[in-house]
Amino acid sequence: MSKLTDVPKRILIGRALRSDRLGETLLPKRVALPVFASDPLSSVAYAPGEVLLVLSIAGLSAYHFSPWIALAVVVLMFTVVASYRQNVHAYPSGGGDYEVATTNLGAKAGLTVASALLVDYVLTVAVSIASGIENLGSAVPFVVEHKVACAVGVVVLLTVMNLRGVKESGKLFAIPTYVFVTGVFIMIAWGAFRGLVLDDTMRAPTADYQIKPEHQGLAGFALVFLLLRAFSSGCAALTGVEAISNGVPAFRKPKSRNAATTLALMGLLAVTMFCGIIVLALVTDVRMAENPAVDLVHNGVAVGADYVQNPVITQVAEAVFGKGSFLFLILAGATALVLFLAANTAYNGFPVLGSILAQDRYLPRQLHTRGDRLAFSNGIVLLAGAATLLIVIYGADSTRLIQLYIVGVFVSFTLSQIGMVRHWNRHLATETDQAKRRHMVRSRAINAFGAFFTGLVLVVVLLTKFTHGAWVALLGMVIFYATMTAIRKHYDRVADEIAAPEGPSDDSVRPSRVHSVVLISKIHRPTLRALAYAKLMRSDTLEALTVNVDPTETKALRAEWERRGIPVPLKVLDSPYREITRPIIEYVKSLRKESPRDAVSVIIPEYVVGHWYEHLLHNQSALRLKGRLLFTPGVMVTSVPYQLESSEAARNRARKRSEWNAPGSVRRGPAETGAGAGGSASGGSGSDGSAGASGKSSGGPSGTKR
Repeated sequence: MSKLTDVPKRILIGRALRSDRLGETLLPKRVALPVFASDPLSSVAYAPGEVLLVLSIAGLSAYHFSPWIALAVVVLMFTVVASYRQNVHAYPSGGGDYEVATTNLGAKAGLTVASALLVDYVLTVAVSIASGIENLGSAVPFVVEHKVACAVGVVVLLTVMNLRGVKESGKLFAIPTYVFVTGVFIMIAWGAFRGLVLDDTMRAPTADYQIKPEHQGLAGFALVFLLLRAFSSGCAALTGVEAISNGVPAFRKPKSRNAATTLALMGLLAVTMFCGIIVLALVTDVRMAENPAVDLVHNGVAVGADYVQNPVITQVAEAVFGKGSFLFLILAGATALVLFLAANTAYNGFPVLGSILAQDRYLPRQLHTRGDRLAFSNGIVLLAGAATLLIVIYGADSTRLIQLYIVGVFVSFTLSQIGMVRHWNRHLATETDQAKRRHMVRSRAINAFGAFFTGLVLVVVLLTKFTHGAWVALLGMVIFYATMTAIRKHYDRVADEIAAPEGPSDDSVRPSRVHSVVLISKIHRPTLRALAYAKLMRSDTLEALTVNVDPTETKALRAEWERRGIPVPLKVLDSPYREITRPIIEYVKSLRKESPRDAVSVIIPEYVVGHWYEHLLHNQSALRLKGRLLFTPGVMVTSVPYQLESSEAARNRARKRSEWNAPGSVRRGPAETGAGAGGSASGGSGSDGSAGASGKSSGGPSGTKR
């Protein structure tokens, strides 16, 4: 089985890396930017479209609010970036929002943040890949027709790439991310040049369409609610900002400074691209609608169900570069690819957070260990499974998935900033150096404003998105919170139960006697080896045990046992219903009941086979017995393996025997075949455990030979 799985594993994820090479996987800033910031950078491909989609409910006239909404998103982005720059300096260990909230607000607040982040990471993968599929589908119809299957395929591909290691995957992701960012900046610059200098008229492919408003003439509270909903949709541009604070340990030294620099660069790039696309969308008259089949009208007729609504960035690129032009194709391809790779932010954040939570005993311990390539492989696989489930349930529809988005990230934003305010208050209470106090006061003011602003946005998001799907994200957070709480209680209970006491206890008292039982079905080499091992243990009592399922076979076994003169009493258990496991379990329990202070050692002979399919043919009864005996107090189970010829151990022994030379044979030449050579071979076979064959004919002469 090991050989069957090892070769494909090495082909997919590469050779294993030693633990002391962990430092070689640390990231420079140029690689860390696409690894940790690909999510907020790529969100400019769908965040502007989400703003226009919501505004279209009130008709085309509501589009003039989009620059103000973009300005609010920009202010929020700069606030969050400035706040998180304080986080990475104060908490460089990689715990991010979870560590900040746990340290300053308590374990429950930390667990709430962790639940929110885990949900948000899963949604990041689902939304990014679904959006990338839709962007790619505008050029390749096959992708749209099979978008669920294609999205799942991309999840599998990203999972394999991340299993190869952070640094290796980062290098793969860097090129498309930088091509995308460069392409967007070229589009903004060329669009500005054409519009301001050349005075060209640039028109999007939907410029001649009309929007049929769902609610005509919104005013007052209804209009304010719509604008708040559009703002909350535009806040999708901020998702993934927290990933850098969670990934500080992956940066090269000085870690905090490099992480803070990367965070600032990411914020500047994301804000510029977001605003540029919004402005170009207004200049080129892009038209978007939540229900385009009905609400988009061309020449007085609704476009119908066959119409495919292209994303805003694709329409703007077509207006600026021209449909089918080289730059248009490059940007379209890079946009689709970078949206796929945006999921990499979650692939780096989720496993690290999962590892920290596992270390704190809130998640299974398997998530804390690194895999062959020094990545947290179990966390990567868990994230991929959860994202795949969401993609299948929601049909890889980014518009439906994005309604679940943002809630989790703003919960973590808000609690993290409140925690940072308490962090600075605690340090200001003891700090006397005036220069440091001024720095702390400034940092506290930034975090306080960030807590207020992100808390306000969280309320807006909950009010405007709850009925549109945000309740699913909240439900996911509750499930994660309850699950992690239960896991922590389990680990705490087990730790208390198995803790070694200071004084004497029942566990340290030596058993009065040891009663050994060897399970047998017939007399063969594995049985003789198990009996020989049991004799070596020098138990107080030793017996062989068999179950009478077939009276004829049992009678033959008794006769063979007596004929060989095996000096171990044979006990036969009757089984009128032809069961094997239950009679043995009941007999062992009866031994324990008769002498509670005695230990019972159950010895089971087992075959060791060489091919995976052979496992299906052997050891099933032994497996069931061991599973049942594990729950019986005071019972020790020992497996005595016997390697069949198909096993690797048996082949290695045969190879060693064939290559063995007697001392001095190199000088004298090969040993002649004869009695002496036969004696040597016999001695060799006795040492590797095949003395059972001799025992089969003479009752165990291996003891005489030793």
